[in-house]
Amino acid sequence: MRLSEQVTFGGGGLDRAAHLRADPAALDGLRTTPGACTLPLWRGKPLVCSGGLGWIAPDHPVLTASGGDAVFLGLAEGAPRFAVDLSDWQPAELPDTLGAFLDPSEQRHPGLPEAHVFAELRRVMTGLSPLEAELAATARAVLGWHATHRFCARCGTASQPEQAGWQRICPDCGAAHFPRTDPVVIMLITDGNSVLLGRGPGWPEGMFSLLAGFVEPGETVEAAVRREVAEEAGIRVAEVGYLASQPWPFPSSLMIGCRGRATSHEITLDPAELEAARWVSREDLLAAFAGERTDILPARKGAIAHVILRLWLADRLD
Repeated sequence: MRLSEQVTFGGGGLDRAAHLRADPAALDGLRTTPGACTLPLWRGKPLVCSGGLGWIAPDHPVLTASGGDAVFLGLAEGAPRFAVDLSDWQPAELPDTLGAFLDPSEQRHPGLPEAHVFAELRRVMTGLSPLEAELAATARAVLGWHATHRFCARCGTASQPEQAGWQRICPDCGAAHFPRTDPVVIMLITDGNSVLLGRGPGWPEGMFSLLAGFVEPGETVEAAVRREVAEEAGIRVAEVGYLASQPWPFPSSLMIGCRGRATSHEITLDPAELEAARWVSREDLLAAFAGERTDILPARKGAIAHVILRLWLADRLD
């Protein structure tokens, strides 16, 4: 199995049917097609139930009352799938964990089935099928883009959704805006039998992961890997190779997994970027994955870093 097929959000076979986005009549027909479903999201949290995502009918009273614009996600095994943002709904209580690194809270909407709750996607992503994970990631990313890009970047006028939610058009200057995806390199940097790991400020105690950073304008992926590792840890990197990618909808990144060979060993930490960094031997990392270390917690399941590190331990990256 290819590495990209083992990564959460790595592609579940969704037919995005982009040719239908500009056909309002076809989209109206799809909404009444047997099997058509809509996924509500609240503050980026998808509706879920015991069986996976909490799909409801496109004409559900909660959706029609909200007046929110539906985004057409595509066809899942031939059935139309949509997503709607219900963030205008206000639950009785708002926990202080909203937006935190780990949000264990769940919200129940009184107009939705009792067994359905809004839950943080990071917490439930590994329990979804590949297709549902792709649908949830797409819905979260596109709806998040609409929430933060309501005005034209050229003239400041309020823009309008078009193309079934895949564009915003300015009614004043006519500028077209599209959902953004931010490229991020995440890299397995090795020196012999050891891998370079770091931890960011605010991470769960003891958690370490691969170094990562945004690709800058005018920069290649390889150059970004070398620059980020040098800036964050003071380590020089020789050859760089591509491994796999992962859509990461928190809020809109594409994680580009790479590997690189270190040509220096002494770490010079940038405290503005990392709280700590260290070389970890294969044996120590294996113990951490087995739960035998308390000072090293591996990257969360579902993240591309977790998959890359597991395959590196098994010597299965090539």
